[in-house]
Amino acid sequence: MPKRIVILTGGGDVPGLNAVIKQVTYRGVEMEYEVIGIRRGWEGLTHLDLDNPDSKSRYVLPLTPLNTRTIERTGGTFLHSSRTNPAKMKAIPEFLDASAFPKTERVKDGKTQVTYDMTSHVLKNLEKMGVETVIAIGGDDTLSYAARLHKEGVKVVAIPKTMDNDVRNTEYCIGFSTAITRAESAIQRQRTTVGSHERIGIFRVFGRDAGYTALYTAYVTNIRCLIPEYKVDLDKLIGLLVEDKRSNPANYSRVIRSEGAEWVGYETIHVGEADAYGHQKKVNVGDMLAAEVKNRAKEETIVSDLTYDLRSGDPDFTDKLVATTFGNMAMDALAEGKSGIMTGIAGGCFELVEIPDPALGPRKVDVETMYNTDRYRPSYNGKRGLPIFLTRA
Repeated sequence: MPKRIVILTGGGDVPGLNAVIKQVTYRGVEMEYEVIGIRRGWEGLTHLDLDNPDSKSRYVLPLTPLNTRTIERTGGTFLHSSRTNPAKMKAIPEFLDASAFPKTERVKDGKTQVTYDMTSHVLKNLEKMGVETVIAIGGDDTLSYAARLHKEGVKVVAIPKTMDNDVRNTEYCIGFSTAITRAESAIQRQRTTVGSHERIGIFRVFGRDAGYTALYTAYVTNIRCLIPEYKVDLDKLIGLLVEDKRSNPANYSRVIRSEGAEWVGYETIHVGEADAYGHQKKVNVGDMLAAEVKNRAKEETIVSDLTYDLRSGDPDFTDKLVATTFGNMAMDALAEGKSGIMTGIAGGCFELVEIPDPALGPRKVDVETMYNTDRYRPSYNGKRGLPIFLTRA
């Protein structure tokens, strides 16, 4: 049987994923590996029935230089994605017996919730396919299961991606630069509308637990920002926004807010069913802030939700560069027989680091050095000697 590796993408899509897939495929073929794409993230290994041709067609895609030749020219993921967590499956595929898997029950809101750990089926599929190494591309959720597979004895190389830039052990994740580029462009374009109507512009971006996207966008657009790591005083914030508006000859001001940012006395409202990693959607924080500005300052606002637009479309130069390099680094690590490691940037340099411990959660903004808690802005001082992305892993 030929040497075989599989590659998959999990969680939200970001620009740059296809560049990784292409590089792994091209290098893999050069190194005489058979490269297999697993479609739809971890779902491809939980729902795969290798005895069923239709299932194999749905979840297994052999990768070649021919079918990956042009994929890096566009964003998204050629292999598709899902938010599947094999260790916490709410339902078992029909072709499998649920009693064969460890079950966990817990009561929430008066209802009993049951999840199954399908790791044994994942391991069985990898063994039957003759897989030597799994290359997993994802954020902290996807990579938490990559860490689990490594503990189970599977060779795993991880590649971090997320527009939130909140994966531990690395200063940069694929998708972050494009997200900031898009956010900066959108906010600059919408300046004309906010200014024309002499209002306060409120821009919402993703950032459930970490405020990097909001903070760095504010850094390059020179506006105020709210991040999950620090609860602001609402009256003070509104006062600053009104002050900005009145001191501006065009009579408008702007603020960007992470979806998980809160103020003193307010806690994020969650709605809908939690995903496989326990995350619920959040009520639009932009609308919540707009209502407070209206009530407390009698000022009109314009609310703009930038979330999904920031992760769609083609990657910028930085994300193409990092994605291409991470893909090649993963293959270098594979050739050296490494496992349980992740491509990353540390001290401004490309490095191989450990897959983060899932128990530690996402990487957070260092408020003391990066956020001005008096002015609700990024800190602009003290940057000498820092890596290019202004933070250390």
